[in-house]
Amino acid sequence: MGVRQRFFSRAFKALHATGVSRALAPFTQGCGAIFMLHHVREPSSAAFRPNQHLEITPEFLVRAIERIRANGYEIVSLDETVDQLKTGYGRKRYAAITFDDGYRDNAEVALPILKKLGVPFTIFIASGLIDRTADLWWIGLERIISQVDELQLASGPAAGSGISCRTPQEKEICFEKLCYWLTHEVGESEQREIIRRLCTQYGIDLKAIGDELMMSWDELRTLSREPLVSLGAHTDGHYALARLEEGEARHQISLSLDRMRKELGRSPKHFAYPYGNSVAVSPRDGELVAEAGFTSAVTTMPGVLRSASARSPMMLPRVSLNGRFQDPYIIDQYLTGAPFALYKATRWAFPTDAIKSGVSRLFPSTR
Repeated sequence: MGVRQRFFSRAFKALHATGVSRALAPFTQGCGAIFMLHHVREPSSAAFRPNQHLEITPEFLVRAIERIRANGYEIVSLDETVDQLKTGYGRKRYAAITFDDGYRDNAEVALPILKKLGVPFTIFIASGLIDRTADLWWIGLERIISQVDELQLASGPAAGSGISCRTPQEKEICFEKLCYWLTHEVGESEQREIIRRLCTQYGIDLKAIGDELMMSWDELRTLSREPLVSLGAHTDGHYALARLEEGEARHQISLSLDRMRKELGRSPKHFAYPYGNSVAVSPRDGELVAEAGFTSAVTTMPGVLRSASARSPMMLPRVSLNGRFQDPYIIDQYLTGAPFALYKATRWAFPTDAIKSGVSRLFPSTR
């Protein structure tokens, strides 16, 4: 575990041990929560795991569901979650389970567990990842860095001189530096071109990664017949909408709708923004999603649902089940709402990029 992970693990333990979260719960808890997941699978033994936050174990999924219910929450479909949020009534607090992207392990590993537990869930599908016209670039980058001692770039950070990747720590630093550059300093199209060139340079087959990890339309058609499963949209190319021109952002939304209608015979009602943070989502994007006819849209901005959330159904917060923090008591902490209130207070009190970047690692966004 890295320094940052140790820090936040201790912070969670301190909140739990001192009872601060429970004391704040009457003011911070809210009425419900939407949980965000990606992969459910056995952990890798590799020392370099930069995307570890996107995967939880089957055992933790079971424990998380148990803890959500033990805290008095009814786990309901996303349809019912949005309905209860808008109507403002309910017998008890409620929670929804959502997955992003459309990974095969959602069907092979998560579905049997959630069926056994009687848990409805939504999978947000990036249609281009299913068509193999979009790339899992963050996985491609991980695999490149994992196999080299020095990464050579034609442009960007350390262009021409290389970035050292000899140790797991150096690999982590390289990955973080390049991810920031690719998601903040170059455009979305250029980002994909850079990754494809790198993958060609280092012999990584992006399409093969998609075939390995992502479901096909046939698999999704089978999955869509499961009573507990609903499918939502996640754009076509898994682009950060706020970093696109309005016309292209609108096209990404409509194309995902068209592909899902054609392949699955139905229109999705709910939408998830790729990456979903303040850099990737803007109020304009919420308007575009609403214009497309969606009932709700979820971000990766951390938080629980409150009555005020009903006024912004196209900007709903989520609680990330982070693979770096797989302890059941952390679910209890999340459901108090206190960590998110403290996070927002920290951003308000210390509005510097350094502070916000450090604190936000507690709530990493989707890739």
